Amino acid sequence: MKPFDYVRASDAAGVKEAGGRIIAGGTNLLDLMKHQIETPSTLVDVTRLDMTEVEQAENSLRIGALVTNSELAAHESVRRDYPVLSRALLAGATGQLRNKATTGGNLMQRTRCPYFYDTTQACNKREPGLGCQAMEGANRILAVLGASDKCIATHPSDMAVAMRALDARIEIDSVDRGTELLTMDEFYVLPGDDPSVETVLNPGDLITAVHLPTAPKGRQTYRKVRDRSSYAFALVSVAGIVETQGGKITEAALAFGGLAPRPWRDTAVEEVLVGEAPSEALFDKAADVLLADAKGHGDNDFKIPLARRTLKAVLGELTGAS
Repeated sequence: MKPFDYVRASDAAGVKEAGGRIIAGGTNLLDLMKHQIETPSTLVDVTRLDMTEVEQAENSLRIGALVTNSELAAHESVRRDYPVLSRALLAGATGQLRNKATTGGNLMQRTRCPYFYDTTQACNKREPGLGCQAMEGANRILAVLGASDKCIATHPSDMAVAMRALDARIEIDSVDRGTELLTMDEFYVLPGDDPSVETVLNPGDLITAVHLPTAPKGRQTYRKVRDRSSYAFALVSVAGIVETQGGKITEAALAFGGLAPRPWRDTAVEEVLVGEAPSEALFDKAADVLLADAKGHGDNDFKIPLARRTLKAVLGELTGAS
């Protein structure tokens, strides 16, 4: 690990003044620094900032950026009104990691693409213009949706997939733009020509909270398919919220993990479902829409049929249809 300066900020102004790489739980960033994938000259510790509460705000539940994954999963309001989020949090990492990992830091996790972590291999995300060894290499865990010809990395977070289905808004104290609330699609940037840019954050910008809208109607679940039953990132995951009335689907929200460079949501999939009676044929139609532009790269081809089966299983569970 290369030497760096360490600053402990006492308020948001101190974060902006320091202008370095922000650290809280450090469960991902410290690994990246050990591998010298990230070599910040200054680390700004934000753990003393007042961002540790889960509180009811007007028409939303406001989750402070420093709330740990364990605290959030166990919070009474989250377990009662947003069980899809609680289940996603408990499906991620280990108990020890969840005790350290924070809400803000979880959103900022970087990909687990093996070529990103191996500095002897070409990776456009680590160094733009170097190339992407994953395209023709070991890409089993990588993306089939939303990727580019420069990068097929996936976003690793379980928490963010559930928040995407819940229409969460990310509260940011920006150096240039002041306080703002961003949707997750506005926050995350697809790889395009420069995969090193993953979010719209600028140096000194601080995630201060996440806002969840009023609890949605209907049943909620989170299903994660992985190589082993604990401590593994998703091959495919689905966060699903579905309301049925009178034998028909009246509302649906679906987000997907393990398939794309950001928590993936395609409202066209939901539009296929709403107003229809649940059936296997309908679920197949929704999967067709989801996977119409899916592209495998060899090792990860299996993710396309796996995503279909996982989506159909989730819809069957939520609607009671086979």
